[in-house]
Amino acid sequence: MKFGILGTGVVGQTIAEKLSQLGHMVMIGTRDKQAALAKSSKDNFGRPPVSEWLKNNSKVQLGTFTEAAEFGELLVIATNGFGTMPALEAAGKNNLSRKIIIDISNPLDFSKGMPPTLFISNTDSLAEQIQRTYPEAKVVKALNTMNAFVMTNPKLLPESTNVFLNGNDSEAKNEVKKILMSFGWSEQDIIDMGDISTARGTEQILPIWVRLWGTFQTPIFNFKIVIAKS
Repeated sequence: MKFGILGTGVVGQTIAEKLSQLGHMVMIGTRDKQAALAKSSKDNFGRPPVSEWLKNNSKVQLGTFTEAAEFGELLVIATNGFGTMPALEAAGKNNLSRKIIIDISNPLDFSKGMPPTLFISNTDSLAEQIQRTYPEAKVVKALNTMNAFVMTNPKLLPESTNVFLNGNDSEAKNEVKKILMSFGWSEQDIIDMGDISTARGTEQILPIWVRLWGTFQTPIFNFKIVIAKS
């Protein structure tokens, strides 16, 4: 399958690496290709600049947001929250129509430093805004409640944990479930929460997640839902 990934940060790169390893064709998109290639310093996670990363992942192509969205049969939003809607606008409505869009982004506001707040909450979610703006797209919220390395390798953790799905289209969620299972997630650990409005809940997990990161001093953890036996 051909995947277009919007965002060249650690999440976009990690997802791109995994999909490429699984044999998919991948184009990772950025607002300005030349600016992305011109960066020479490592990112905040110690990862190499985009130009070096591309040399190490030669099967992954680099494009603009528009090119990546046009290329992908299935799209992944891996931008920061404030960059999500501008990236989709740059991608172009026609390039989003009728496609499954996996939304990993979160509405985190770091303008006042750490810990961040949410710039959308309670009565709305970023995923819902995407779906309202692009009604012909099939938006599925997933993977936004964990670190990128856990997203693509859940076996980093010593026991099974959970990943959530939110979306209006059941067939789209089933396709995303297959992708998650190819990443190593067990079907029984994938929780379909319901329509896209349930993304309000998963996006609002992030303030807790950020504080747990501070407590544990590592981002390699995840949530596990345990249900009482009847």
